[in-house]
Amino acid sequence: MSLGLLTGLLCGALLGFVMQRGRFCLTGGFRDMYIAKDNRMFYALLIAIAVQSVGVYTFISLGVFEFSAGTISILAVIIGSFIFGIGIIFAGGCATGTWYRAGEGLIGSWIALAGYMLVAAMMRTGPLAPISEELKSYEVGNNSMAATFGVSPWVFISILVAIVAFIVYRELKKPKVKIPSLKPKKTGLAHIFFEKRWNPFVTAAVIGVIATIAWPLSVATGRIGGLGITSPSANLLQFFVTGDLTFINWGVFLVLGILLGSMFAAKMAGEFRFRMPDVKTGLNSFSGGLMMGFGASLAGGCSIGNGLVMTAMMTWSGWISLLFMILGTWTASYFVFVRPRKKVQATRTQTVTA
Repeated sequence: MSLGLLTGLLCGALLGFVMQRGRFCLTGGFRDMYIAKDNRMFYALLIAIAVQSVGVYTFISLGVFEFSAGTISILAVIIGSFIFGIGIIFAGGCATGTWYRAGEGLIGSWIALAGYMLVAAMMRTGPLAPISEELKSYEVGNNSMAATFGVSPWVFISILVAIVAFIVYRELKKPKVKIPSLKPKKTGLAHIFFEKRWNPFVTAAVIGVIATIAWPLSVATGRIGGLGITSPSANLLQFFVTGDLTFINWGVFLVLGILLGSMFAAKMAGEFRFRMPDVKTGLNSFSGGLMMGFGASLAGGCSIGNGLVMTAMMTWSGWISLLFMILGTWTASYFVFVRPRKKVQATRTQTVTA
């Protein structure tokens, strides 16, 4: 085991720790945009994207590594991202969220993770690979937004940073809502890290920094890329089945680190406990995991690989994927949350007027 691979474990542990303590859940964030009209988690995601974009393109400008956006398989990105968005509602968390919530002892997340890893592996080298290859064959041109318009990537980065700065300024100007809290049981750093509610914008900024650092650490091992969850998850399962060490790379250590970092954070915060879902929730988790594995593999990334990383790289696949992930999440939210609620309300109304 090389020292370079261990940096993946460390990077993942930091990410898992921060996500667990900051409750950085994109599934809930996308859902709340539709149901609660609350955009704060989406704004937090934009902060993480902006921080990473500035950091990574600074590395590229300094010649630390090179990046090619390649081409975009538009049909695969749209279909895969939409299905992934539906899946994360049923699974109760996105790909990264499933890993970190598994570290909290949530058995439903382990069930979702099993389905996710299974289908992701089947899409790479199993019986579902031909479907993936066929849909990905429909390429429509350069994936780089900057190359499409013939400008520097910094033009798009500057626009994003300006938008994010305006959003943050506007949000900070709003009157703060005081949330009742229990008397602190911890003091000092222990209180800050393991008890105090983390600001989602600060959490996002830290995640953006971790995502930036992931690039040179990963590139140093020969893996050209930053944070990624789907391929490493599939690789881990393929290693378990075949014992082939070629499946083990920096990304595999990254996802294992997310699990361990989250577990440590949950233990220290007193939030770790095994929670067994009921049968319906367990089935939903597994079916959601299957859809996540299929959708993320087809789209070429999950809410982190596409929604956080490829957006920061100013690619069409990243931003189109993010859009259709959100639409998939809203579609599933309507059938899972909104429609049943409307039926209950309609039944109560009929009962009152009867």
